[in-house]
Amino acid sequence: MSFHYEVVISCFLEAHTPDTVLDTLHWLLGIADERPAHLSDDTFPYQTFDPDPDSRLPGGDVATLRQQKRGFTAYGDVVEWGLHVRVLVHDDGMGEIYSFLELIEPHVSGDGYAGHIRNEDDPTQMDILILGSGSFQIS
Repeated sequence: MSFHYEVVISCFLEAHTPDTVLDTLHWLLGIADERPAHLSDDTFPYQTFDPDPDSRLPGGDVATLRQQKRGFTAYGDVVEWGLHVRVLVHDDGMGEIYSFLELIEPHVSGDGYAGHIRNEDDPTQMDILILGSGSFQIS
């Protein structure tokens, strides 16, 4: 029997996140159809977070990456990359979740709650994702 997990990742990435990371994210989220040339099949074998239009999650799968204004300073607007993912992932794809977190962690703006992982059939148990300070934690 296989399991499916609701994976939610919601955080801001720094404005100066490298293009290679953004290109990888665009492909993983299904925003770009073509695999980036720098990305090997070993790291991310498929578009892990490409939203399934027929998802069983209430409201469906969602995956976005867009520039968002977070505030302002004396020098102008503060604009960062807003990343929000809520998808149903088969248990075979859970290894890619850790690779994904390792990819974004160095570029996360601020520390704290960044999402959760929950077995689709277990509404009481949630693993909370904490990002920041150069690492990620799942508790």
